[in-house]
Amino acid sequence: MRAGGGPGRWRGWDYDQWPFTMRRPAWWPEGEPFPPRRRMRRGPAPFLRLFGCFVLAVLAVAFLTGGLLGALFGGWGPSPGGWWAGPGGPHPLVLFPILLIIALIVIATAGGVRRMTRPMDNLIDAARRIESGDYAAQVPEWGSPDIRSVARAFNSMSARLKAIDEQRRSFLADVTHELRTPLSVIRGQAEAIADGLYPADASHLAPILDATATLDRLVEDLRTLVLTDAGNLVLHKEPTDIGALVRDTVESFRSQAESRGLSLTAEIAANPPTIEVDPARIRQVIGNLLSNAIRHTPSGGSVQVDVDSAPEHVTVTVTDAGEGIPPELLSHVFERFVKGTSSTGSGLGLAIAHDIVAAHGGTIAIENRAEQGVVVRVELPSPAPH
Repeated sequence: MRAGGGPGRWRGWDYDQWPFTMRRPAWWPEGEPFPPRRRMRRGPAPFLRLFGCFVLAVLAVAFLTGGLLGALFGGWGPSPGGWWAGPGGPHPLVLFPILLIIALIVIATAGGVRRMTRPMDNLIDAARRIESGDYAAQVPEWGSPDIRSVARAFNSMSARLKAIDEQRRSFLADVTHELRTPLSVIRGQAEAIADGLYPADASHLAPILDATATLDRLVEDLRTLVLTDAGNLVLHKEPTDIGALVRDTVESFRSQAESRGLSLTAEIAANPPTIEVDPARIRQVIGNLLSNAIRHTPSGGSVQVDVDSAPEHVTVTVTDAGEGIPPELLSHVFERFVKGTSSTGSGLGLAIAHDIVAAHGGTIAIENRAEQGVVVRVELPSPAPH
């Protein structure tokens, strides 16, 4: 192992390969080689070849034109001043091809330089637009292979920046909406009590306490999301009896289920293995799943939690008998603030559960039952027996 990385790496360079190459950035387009592959040319560049042919053609046309004009109009030829000069200096017909050659060479050179610098000008202009907040800036993908590769990478980067900016704006709008509801309840109840419209008894203070608890959960959920986004979610793993943890979590929700007229049961396999997890975070995941199941199951229904073990993982399954998830939302349920029209939650529970399970190296999946309800499966890795 060498300093700064794994074998064959030092400060980002792969020096076990020739030529030395940098690691591919995350924003580089998929399928595009990095670094851009350069074509080995045995002769001059295509532009130089075309430019050389163009100059030769101009010289030939100019001299042929001058010779033709001289043959037609005569009046000049071998003289003391030379073949191309008359007694009074260069013949006017000689100046025409010379000036034509100079003018065409200047025009061709300026056009070639402009063509070579235009892709870089486009990149600079687009970069300035992105700097000013216009993340929709794109550049044409033309030019040499290297320039096209850079242009595709730039367009991919700007598209990602645009998507991130849209997600940020949507996230802020959703957070504002979720905060407004409990704050409105707290303010309305508190003002009514302060004005003497409501007595300060338990029944009128209860909405304030419930709204405060909602705010507390929302703030904690947002904190968890910020930590996962920044990669700073710290897991305090320890050997955990997953069966006991699930059983305790189910018991903590039993009174809530009974108050809604639901049956809450737990089926735990015999002798489930001890796994290395953060018990508080896994309890949070199971709690979110149970909360959703109880909220969406009608009175008289049932919610069941199963724990099964396999050689390589432990599976926790939460099954409810609710209305199910609309098909158009099923593939987006683990995204933030995604919820159905009848949902009263914040839309963060499943997103947080997904991030926590992923941080443990596990997987989470959700599907509608064939008859009625939803099944959520959480798989957590189980250590190999020693």
